[in-house]
Amino acid sequence: MTAELDDSFHVFDTTLRDGAQREGINLTVADKLTIARHLDDFGVGFIEGGWPGANPRDTEFFARAATELELKHATLVAFGATRRPNASAAEDPQVKALLESGAPVITLVAKSHDRHVELALRTTLEENLEMVRDTVSHLVAQGRRVFVDCEHFFDGYKANAAYATAVVRAAHEAGASVVVLCDTNGGMLPAQVQAVTGLVLADTGARLGIHAQDDTGCAVANTLAAVDAGATHVQCTANGYGERVGNSNLFPVVAALELKHGRSVLPPGALGEMTRISHAIAEVVNLPPSTHQPYVGVSAFAHKAGLHASAIKVDPDLYQHIDPELVGNTMRMLVSDMAGRASIELKGKELGIDLGGDRELVGRVVARVKERELKGYTYEAADASFALLLREELQRGEPGGPRRFFRTESWRVITEDRPDGSHANEATVKMWAKGERIVATAEGNGPVNALDRALLSALGRIYPQLAAFALVDYKVRILEGRSGTDSTTRVLITTTDGSVEWSTVGVADNVIAASWQALDDAYAYGLLRAGLEPQEQPEQQE
Repeated sequence: MTAELDDSFHVFDTTLRDGAQREGINLTVADKLTIARHLDDFGVGFIEGGWPGANPRDTEFFARAATELELKHATLVAFGATRRPNASAAEDPQVKALLESGAPVITLVAKSHDRHVELALRTTLEENLEMVRDTVSHLVAQGRRVFVDCEHFFDGYKANAAYATAVVRAAHEAGASVVVLCDTNGGMLPAQVQAVTGLVLADTGARLGIHAQDDTGCAVANTLAAVDAGATHVQCTANGYGERVGNSNLFPVVAALELKHGRSVLPPGALGEMTRISHAIAEVVNLPPSTHQPYVGVSAFAHKAGLHASAIKVDPDLYQHIDPELVGNTMRMLVSDMAGRASIELKGKELGIDLGGDRELVGRVVARVKERELKGYTYEAADASFALLLREELQRGEPGGPRRFFRTESWRVITEDRPDGSHANEATVKMWAKGERIVATAEGNGPVNALDRALLSALGRIYPQLAAFALVDYKVRILEGRSGTDSTTRVLITTTDGSVEWSTVGVADNVIAASWQALDDAYAYGLLRAGLEPQEQPEQQE
């Protein structure tokens, strides 16, 4: 059951069909049902579920959707083709499958490029027009709402404008609610799309939609150009998923319509869920969310240059085209060797550490960051290590200086190559915590894992909170400089306590030492997150 929405403008999502054609995406029926729920939560008007009758998975999807999908905003759409040449729509098996799907709306793909009609369909231009008329009128007579996708429309219009327009007119006169102009090869540019859409609208009087592929990187721009020319139906996919380089991206299109065009195309409040929905769908398709995607990427409102940070400190709008919260995103300050005082102060506030406008303190932090970045450290992706650096500098002016949870006396790792080809890894750590000297040894399935286990063994009794911590990601990069195995190594570690993740960095002339630094920071920061405060200075721990 769906809510009654304004029908004057359609947001039509085809992630489950066209988006699923992206290389690397292989959706189960359960995946498709989950994505459909996310899209419905976002408030799209139509969800194209697939091609029932063409493959068992899509047929099963529509069967399960009938009982398992409770749509609040969207209407489910089945996709299929016009009837076969020299046949009857009423007798065509695939047309019957569309009706049997139970979908209230059906999208038909129709050939609109004369060469495709003659070479791919192997029929006449007139018979193709009759296929469109017969199939549309039959489905409408059966109580279905019909949209028609004119495949290769813009290329067809360039080759034979009269015939491409005749296909649109045939679909419209047969009862199609919307006729969609498709840039199937993705080769058009915005000015071309806008001009052709305007001409076809004037020539046919049909309600027009736009379906754009992104082969020139212009799919979103082409979609908006068609809207400017009078199209009132946009076909998109979540995160731009689709064949080759993808389709017009749902999220930038909707955000532009809402925030730039002033057109309400979603239910109230839905735009603020956009970032969450984008990332949730990325998780389902098992692809990492694009960090640099407009509006919803984690870098969409990230600022690195010191000049930018100085301006943002005065007014965020000086370097941001919208308020990130409008789309459910947040502003982020990146700390690097480009950082200035404003970057450091803003990043501190972001991390909950107020530097209080202390120019000497901020200057020390800036100098230390630049020095460490020169050695290979990076704090852009290691907020936890940067937070620890800020706390350390803050405490330098306090009696006794910086305080720690624990101090490392020494550590070592032994890797044994056995005759049977297996390996044994053993780590020993000697540490001080709360005035107690601790020695612990552990084995692991690799040297870093052995170190991690030894560290937990040493500190677990004193800090039981560590039992909830787990390493979830580990990245190694060989830095420029000396070549081969005689190189500086940077390690980034991501740790979780089961609810929140944080990242730390280590740099050294070997991977094990760099890993130890990142592990040390990871557990120190985790204890801070757990609400503990280090009370002892390092020298008191001996």
